[in-house]
Formats: sequence, structure tokens, C-alpha cells
Amino acid sequence: MAKRYRLCCLTKNRTNPAYVGAQIGARRLAQRLGCHLQSFVQDKPDDIDEQRALIHAAIATKPDAILVSPVHQAAVDKALEAVREAGIVLIYFISSSERVAAHSFMTSDNYALARDIAGYLIDHIGGRGDVAILEGLPQSPTTAPRTRGFLDAIGEHPGIHLVARAVGNYQFAEGKAATAEILRNHDGLRGVISANDIMALGALEAMAEAGRSATMTGMNAMPDAIKAIKEGKLLATVSYDALSLVALAVQAAIRVLDGNPVPDVVSLGAEIIDATNCAAWDTPYEDRPIPDWHSAVGGARLMT
Repeated sequence: MAKRYRLCCLTKNRTNPAYVGAQIGARRLAQRLGCHLQSFVQDKPDDIDEQRALIHAAIATKPDAILVSPVHQAAVDKALEAVREAGIVLIYFISSSERVAAHSFMTSDNYALARDIAGYLIDHIGGRGDVAILEGLPQSPTTAPRTRGFLDAIGEHPGIHLVARAVGNYQFAEGKAATAEILRNHDGLRGVISANDIMALGALEAMAEAGRSATMTGMNAMPDAIKAIKEGKLLATVSYDALSLVALAVQAAIRVLDGNPVPDVVSLGAEIIDATNCAAWDTPYEDRPIPDWHSAVGGARLMT
């Protein structure tokens, strides 16, 4: 069993269930490994100033390691530098700073998984028709590569017409509102490609209220998205699973503290989840399997 290290885990908001899952996963694994974990969660979704304040609050508790998903690739750098200056192990998961190096970063290839899921939707609708994109929060480091992946997949299919791009900020209500506006302006919509599951679920609600339907994909493998796939409402999602990423972040932190090596970046593969394979993901975050470092990292793409 690991030494009783003190860890802090910071996530971006309370409104995206993927980050709720991340905190659940971090707590489960810390408890299993005999470590103490303190959670810091923003009340204002993805707010830069609040995350700066929470990072400094975490530093003040004098933990052994801080696990954080930065809300911006540069705007919280001074706070992240303070973590390093305090001699605290710093691990990123999901997103990172471009300038402040952490001991390790747990992620997946956002561009590749976005291109893959967009291509999957396009193939499903026969490579023809009008589609729309729901983009994430502009400041988030994950948004630009996902949008680029969507656009490149669409560009490979001349029969697909991108009729709308809307920003849903990775939130349910904003994804729903953006989709409602798209539906008012486009009658023949065949598909909507969403940069995360919670926006996709908001979009599905907007469609239901408008009496409309379109093929929809998401991203994150959230339990409610798996349920929507089982019910035939959502075509597919991607296993960009925050619980798995933060669980590896916890294990990376402990490895560093124990004096063991870790890669600079661990990039996990991500599978498309649809009706054929969703049963393996049909479980709440409290019961989902936690990846083992050696098994997961052995099959991951390591970059140093």
C-alpha cells in the first residue's frame, strides 16, 4: 500500500457530470491506496479567477501533490507556477498549461477522437446531408483540436454540408439553447456532432421539445449518455473518460512521490461506444472499473 500521501484534486465545474465522475474516481482510488484526498470544485463553471483562487487554497493545505485540469492553457499559469515553487508534485489531467510543465499529463488525442466520432456519424447517415457542430468552451484547451477534428472529417465527405456551428460551452443548458436555435434555422438537419455528452443530452432535449430528430453523437462516455445510447436516442459517444484519466493521475502522483519514473504525457486510446458495446460502460461512476497503471500505461502512447 502507498504511503499516506495528501492529495488535492481540482476540477473545472460542478455542472458537467464528467467532472463529477473525475472526483468520484479520485476519491475511490485515494481511499483504496490509503491516501487522503481533498476535492476543490468551482462554483462558477470554468471560471479563471475562481480556479486561480482554488489552486492557491490547495497550496495552502500543504499537500504532497495537486491534480488539476486547468480551465485555460495560459491564464492560470502563475498559480500553477506557485505549485511548483512550493515543491508540490503537479499532475495534469484532461487539459494542461502550455508553459508550466507538470510531472505528468493524462490525456487522449482530442483531434483523433473527434475526427473518428465525426466520421462514424457521417458513415451512419450515408455520407450525405446537412450536419451541425456543437463546440465546447472556447478557452478550454480541448475545444480547438476537437473542432478541427470534426471539420476535417466533414471536409473528407463532399456529400456532407456543414450548415451550423454553435458554441455550447460544454454545458447542458447552453447545448440545448444552441441546438434550439439551429433547429429554428435549418429544417433538413440530419446529424449533430457534439464535443461532449452533456451538450449532446441538452441537444436531444431541444429536439424532443421541437418535435424533431437528428442523429447525434457525444463524447465522454457519461452514464446518462450510455443510457441514451441504450434507448436509441444517442448514436454513439467516445470513451474519453474523466474517471479513468484522473485515476491514472492519482497513480502518477504516487509514483513520483515514491521516486518512480512517469512519462511526461500519457495519451490513452479512446474507443467509440455505440449500441453494440455500451453494456461494458453501463454502470455508475461509483462502480466503474479503475484502470491499473501498468496495464493502462503499457497500452498507452507515451510521449517524453
